[in-house]
Amino acid sequence: MTGIRFACGLLAAGMVATAAACAPAGEHAPGKLPAAAVVSKQPSETLSPLFEQALPHVEGKTFTSAIADFPPGARAVPHRHGNAFVYAYVLDGTVRSQIDGGPVRTYHQGENWVEAPGVHHVLTENTSRTEPAKLLVIFISNTGEELKVDDQPR
Repeated sequence: MTGIRFACGLLAAGMVATAAACAPAGEHAPGKLPAAAVVSKQPSETLSPLFEQALPHVEGKTFTSAIADFPPGARAVPHRHGNAFVYAYVLDGTVRSQIDGGPVRTYHQGENWVEAPGVHHVLTENTSRTEPAKLLVIFISNTGEELKVDDQPR
């Protein structure tokens, strides 16, 4: 019975804390911000596949096109594209990119780059804090292979 009372009390305290954090700004104690306002997560990109087709006469390979949208200030988690050959074309905005230990490069609308199979993409970010950026990305990958594998957090 004591365990149930403790659990109910914990649940009630959690509900009060949640309600306080969700209250309009004017209802918070002066000088105090809700925990959710203090923690801010950097925006990331979204990858939206457009078209996927097994390549005729190339056993085990697939062509995939996708749009990578980068909100203002967005930065992709360092990642790999498996054994895919990647072509990226900047449709809108400006993107900064770095592959493996190479130089950091900036690409503007109309510019492009390629990534060899297996490379580590350590930096991809929208350079603007106010305008979105958009890429057309083409993958030639092993059929069934994930197109993007983010690095594991350390």
